[in-house]
Amino acid sequence: NGNLMAARAEGNAAGQNANQIRCYNCRGFGHYARNCTARPRRRDAAYLQTQLLIAQKEEAGIQL
Repeated sequence: NGNLMAARAEGNAAGQNANQIRCYNCRGFGHYARNCTARPRRRDAAYLQTQLLIAQKEEAGIQL
């Protein structure tokens, strides 16, 4: 299936160079989220609402 192959090519597939591994927490390269030293990303409703408002303002061209 083409979608499966594309997902494997973009994800954290085994056997990749360590520099190409992407952390799902900080979006940095070279480590996994479980080994990330950055603060864990919040995913509660208030955080998501704030992020949505910021994105909408950026799309509308409003200076933050």
